[in-house]
Amino acid sequence: MNTRKTQLTNDQHYHIFNRSIAKFVIFNNDDDYLRMKEMLNLYRFADFNYKYSKFIILDANHQSAIIHDITKKNDLLVEIVAYSLMPTHIHLVLKQVADGGITKFMGKISNSYTRYFNIKHHRKGPLWEDHFRNVLVSRDEQMLHLTRYIHLNASSAGLVENPSDWPYSSLKEYTDQDDYGFCDFKDVIDIVPAKYKKFVLDYKDYQRQISLIKTILIDDYSG
Repeated sequence: MNTRKTQLTNDQHYHIFNRSIAKFVIFNNDDDYLRMKEMLNLYRFADFNYKYSKFIILDANHQSAIIHDITKKNDLLVEIVAYSLMPTHIHLVLKQVADGGITKFMGKISNSYTRYFNIKHHRKGPLWEDHFRNVLVSRDEQMLHLTRYIHLNASSAGLVENPSDWPYSSLKEYTDQDDYGFCDFKDVIDIVPAKYKKFVLDYKDYQRQISLIKTILIDDYSG
């Protein structure tokens, strides 16, 4: 991944968006999604320097020892506030903790997943667009609405009716339905789980309509 023209700032939150080349479907089944989810969890730690393909073939005791070691040190590149994995792209809200943390983190997960995907599908070459996109999230209200947008992505795209049924986002962490969580959002989003769930669901139909309209406009323009 190339050096960014604008360096990202520590202790700031960013909406990060990365898309496959030509909107190519890169997550095709549970194994693909879960692999990326595991990589999000592990590569946020600065001291996780293993190739994921090598890590997963280690025995359970060795894996546990590595995870215990990196979590005990707790040296993070980024804190993950929210995420959603979609067939052709990923949305993340990240807080940069270490210098260059977001760029390093995105490089690790992008390169690792590309290697996995290319081997699996007998292909060569890049999988992602050249640069991930980033937008600074500077206000609490902006953060709240951004996480809702991200958590509604799957239902807006028609992948599920209920956004809680999409297992590849952090929504269940926000609504206390996921025991396996790695997002740091409780100091960022000041809203109780039941109210947050209502906040998301009340906007579901509207966001889906907007998404459909935007698609129609893009299709008409490109035609």
